[in-house]
Amino acid sequence: MQAIAAENNLAETAFIVRDDTDYHIRWFTPTVEVPLCGHATLASAAVVMERLEPGREQVVFHSMSGRLPVIKTLNGYMMDFPARHSTIVKPPPDLIAAIGLTPIEVVADAFNYLVLLEDAELIRKLSPDLNVIATLDRSGVIVTARGDQRYDFISRYFAPAKGIPEDPVTGGAHCALAPYWAQKLGRTEFHAYQASRRGGEIRCRFRGDRVELEGACIFYLEGQVEI
Repeated sequence: MQAIAAENNLAETAFIVRDDTDYHIRWFTPTVEVPLCGHATLASAAVVMERLEPGREQVVFHSMSGRLPVIKTLNGYMMDFPARHSTIVKPPPDLIAAIGLTPIEVVADAFNYLVLLEDAELIRKLSPDLNVIATLDRSGVIVTARGDQRYDFISRYFAPAKGIPEDPVTGGAHCALAPYWAQKLGRTEFHAYQASRRGGEIRCRFRGDRVELEGACIFYLEGQVEI
């Protein structure tokens, strides 16, 4: 599986195996296995409901992060993921050096640092030192700010230590972003934007210990791998 993910050279490759009416799922970057991935789960749900079992309206994946239900919605698919709660930390000097900006605050969970910057334009223009980020004691760095245009907040995600210089759209990051912005904005539902070069919109709902993430996907390639 790791070799196939390296050959695909995408942020993550998902592998699913049927188990009665449910499925087991695992995710690999080009270099490591990861405990949670949003867009590859979204794609897997679409494969199950549109190709393997057409007409199916929901599916449950069993993973390193527990039970992950996904249901079909009017505009795509809604995933139910575990929330990642963060605590305020003293900004590591290397993190500040890598970003090249003074953050408003820095929080952390077991997986990532989350850095709050002053405005959305700083997020869009940011060009961090990925070599330094790769040496930090967390596997990735989320940068975020209050949104512009029609978005409640925007973000970007860098994880060079996992073989992902910048992830285009990141479900795991939004498991931390949704509870973080719920505390900041006093709300539980958000229209978010991840400002990578490709970009992506996410509908987020914070539900205590869970985060609901809704998005759409498109089939662009189908084929077979010979091993």
